Amino acid sequence: MSLAVGGGDEGYEERRPIGQILIEMGVLDEQQLEQGLAAQNEKGGVIGQLLVELGFISKEDVLQALAMQHQMPVVNLSELEIPAEVVKMVSVDMAQMYQIVPIDFADGVLTVAMADPRNVNALDDLRFILNCGVQGAVASEDQITSTIERLFGSDRDQIKELMEGLKAEDLDLPLDAGKMDGKRIEDMVNAPPVVRFLNLVLLTAIKDQASDVHFEPFENEFRIRYRIDGTLLEITPPPKQLALAIVSRIKVMSNMDIAERRVPQDNRIELVVGGNPIDLRVSTLPTVFGESVVMRVLDRSVVSLDLERLGMRDEEMEFFRGCVEQPNGIVLVTGPTGSGKTTTLYSLLNEANTPEVKIITTEDPVEYDLDGIIQVPIDESIGVTYSACLRSILRQDPDKILVGEIRDLETAEIAIEASLTGHLVFSTLHTNDAPSTITRLLDMGIEAFLAAATLYAVVAQRLVRCVCSKCKDTYMPSEEQLLQVNLRAEDLEGRNFYYGRRCENCNKTGYRGRNAIFEIMPIDSKMRELILQKKSTEVIRAEAQAAGMRTLRESGILKIFDGITTIEEVIRETLAFE
Repeated sequence: MSLAVGGGDEGYEERRPIGQILIEMGVLDEQQLEQGLAAQNEKGGVIGQLLVELGFISKEDVLQALAMQHQMPVVNLSELEIPAEVVKMVSVDMAQMYQIVPIDFADGVLTVAMADPRNVNALDDLRFILNCGVQGAVASEDQITSTIERLFGSDRDQIKELMEGLKAEDLDLPLDAGKMDGKRIEDMVNAPPVVRFLNLVLLTAIKDQASDVHFEPFENEFRIRYRIDGTLLEITPPPKQLALAIVSRIKVMSNMDIAERRVPQDNRIELVVGGNPIDLRVSTLPTVFGESVVMRVLDRSVVSLDLERLGMRDEEMEFFRGCVEQPNGIVLVTGPTGSGKTTTLYSLLNEANTPEVKIITTEDPVEYDLDGIIQVPIDESIGVTYSACLRSILRQDPDKILVGEIRDLETAEIAIEASLTGHLVFSTLHTNDAPSTITRLLDMGIEAFLAAATLYAVVAQRLVRCVCSKCKDTYMPSEEQLLQVNLRAEDLEGRNFYYGRRCENCNKTGYRGRNAIFEIMPIDSKMRELILQKKSTEVIRAEAQAAGMRTLRESGILKIFDGITTIEEVIRETLAFE
């Protein structure tokens, strides 16, 4: 098999705009391109993807145009027979990391199929690693993913095979570092089984869109778990002897003190996987049986910071857009850790992010970089606290401010001061629901008249898992299930209920992805009177519901009726608040 590829990426010459190529292909006209560019100016993004979303072109059209732009052929991987010797030229780690499939090797040049021909760094890296010529071809992302699994096996199968092929007695790795010298530690963390295993674990976590990876040492085992869609899933555990080596390698990758195992440490690892930058926040904690490590996976490519993609209902979208347009006031989003508060707030800021508006955030830590927004990381070890940072921010002439979390009275008071001086302030608070937030603020020591004067709205939020689209099926819930969410037989007319049959796509859970449910409590004149009178949470809740506030449970039921989630999931997330 031989593929002729013109030009490749050598020279990096200026390329024709993809919009112009699509017009020349006859699949787009000038007016449609202008609409796409207008959408790009308004909310950012890649022009090809925006044109697909507008319905003007197909994904296949974009693929063909990208190939022409980069002078690469388009290949159909399902029709290619790839020689085994070509497959062996690339390791599974490389195929996963760069999202490429080797398809041909001729005259000293390896041809690889890739979904994103703009990722020239992948081709450069492969030339360096393989010490041969490398040129690209273009295939769809779905074909790249399925072919990698077909040729190399799934990530979880690879981990299982690797573990089954390792015998503890053959590893020659100590359970305790003891007094090992630097050379011994270096050999240990660079041992091929350790390197390959950790690479597979991280690549699988990123591919499965895990939010966290847990490495947990116990007396007789070393457990590894992924948190996917809010639920922990365990993978095949490595031999106990690998624990010290794996933890040590993580510490080396994150530039931690490898010799210090008595105190907690924190740092980060920056990776590029499939052309996407991935940030891993690493935290270690000494335990009885060794160091526990948790990695927070921050992958911007899987996080949508567009209000329209958060799963809001029309009236909720209208409310949030109204929040963004306020000249001043405080908008609080409440909920436990991992309930999507930061994503909602980032989406609100993205909505407000225009050249006419100055936005400053202070966060602990800064999770995602937002273009056009000034972001300040909190570092309490050197005195950069929320309150200290917020005072400085007010001298930077902002229009809108995000305070990552209101933790104490001083921060709350400065946020109120910012609101009173003409700023719109967004922040988070840890409370169970929207009405109890008022009581929490008053308990912190905030004067009732200040809370009443500055609060614009309080939003409680939770994330419910979505039924897997690949194994979704209908069912009829039992009477007991319906009673748990206060539904009656007459409520079911014309309704369908769905569940997941548990497939490989959803890791046998029946769920894939998550969707937000909201409890929105605007602060109107009646609510301000209740705050001034320091009424109880129950009174505030009753008034909010009378004024039309939809509770978390009621929002969840609407998601059930929409076929997005299940009764069990809504009960799990809202049981304590109804």
